Amino acid sequence: MTSSDLPLVSIITPSYNQAAFLESTIRSVLEQDYPNLEYILVDGGSTDGSVDILHRYADRLAWWVSEKDAGQTDAINKGFARAKGDILAWLNSDDTYEPHAVAEAVEFLRSHPEVGMVYGDANFINESGRVIGRFSAAQTDYQRLQCGYVHIPQQASFWRASLWRKVGPLDPSFYFAMDYDLWVRLARVSKLYYHPRLWANFRLHNQGKTLAADDRCWPEMLRVHYRDGGSWLGILPAKYLIRKVVAPLINARRRFMLRGG
Repeated sequence: MTSSDLPLVSIITPSYNQAAFLESTIRSVLEQDYPNLEYILVDGGSTDGSVDILHRYADRLAWWVSEKDAGQTDAINKGFARAKGDILAWLNSDDTYEPHAVAEAVEFLRSHPEVGMVYGDANFINESGRVIGRFSAAQTDYQRLQCGYVHIPQQASFWRASLWRKVGPLDPSFYFAMDYDLWVRLARVSKLYYHPRLWANFRLHNQGKTLAADDRCWPEMLRVHYRDGGSWLGILPAKYLIRKVVAPLINARRRFMLRGG
């Protein structure tokens, strides 16, 4: 089978002042063994040397830009507006793919036409790239997502462009939970499937949103819950109240992981 017989995969990387990690992210995409790949990188006007890195790889990128934008969600939407692929994904500029991830995801989607999005497993890694834990990925669906049972590593997720055209783009009013909002919209119209293969690495570091802005995630998830007719007596609001209590312990544990505990 030639590359022209394979579906085009478009991968978007949004970035802003992530020079410390950006090259590792770029290389993890460009070194995939899948031959029909379109890589788009949208930088928000970085001033830390990121643009020098982009220039080094410019001839291998389908398109890139470095200009002021309205944040990560805006950058991702800008990239997908340019994408021509049949299968879509985004990889943040501090995360990485594992070898063979794209090829395995494409093979699964080709073999399972009833599935709209497939996602695999992801490791947690620290600033130096050392594995410090495992993301708790698990099978979910629309009903479970509405209850806050997410368990989808965004870094290891691939979905069909035909569905994006139905439910996209991302809601630019979301700072943190734009991926959760997308999963809910995708699950409403198609099947999501967890394929237990290690596909990505989720980097935890003190400047990342997961640690620096975790308190903004659950209120945004509640917006999705109420928008879709959820009750304030539902499971998700109850989980939010519990999360507010235990969040300091969760973040303390993540920081302990970063210190090598």
